[in-house]
Amino acid sequence: MLQWGYCHRMFGLRGLARTLLAGIFVVGGASAWKRSAKLATPAADVVEPVQDVLPGSPTAEQVVKVNAGVQVIAGSLFALGIAPRVMAIVLGGSLVPTTLAGHRFWEVDDEGNRAQKLVQFLMLVSRFGGLM
Repeated sequence: MLQWGYCHRMFGLRGLARTLLAGIFVVGGASAWKRSAKLATPAADVVEPVQDVLPGSPTAEQVVKVNAGVQVIAGSLFALGIAPRVMAIVLGGSLVPTTLAGHRFWEVDDEGNRAQKLVQFLMLVSRFGGLM
């Protein structure tokens, strides 16, 4: 029989918080998978230096798809409470290439676009904080 402590953790506030936080990774990962060709362009800025050092490395689109798949799978497991600490670390790690490839606000000259990229960057940093 299940003990109260387990049920409370699984279905209580922590379970709800995990599910809400995981949702953005599942939806965002699925969206990134569908738009991988378009997202490969900004990802190339991060992937190409690695390809120069390690010949035979995956393409930018392949990296986007792998990262998206990791977010969908780890996000789903996180929401279900399966190895939540491990999944939180995996999801946190998946934010690094997403942040470096897509939200380089420090390279944008246009003030409006820079502000938008900064807000997106800070949202990703706050997700990282929520995971930790």
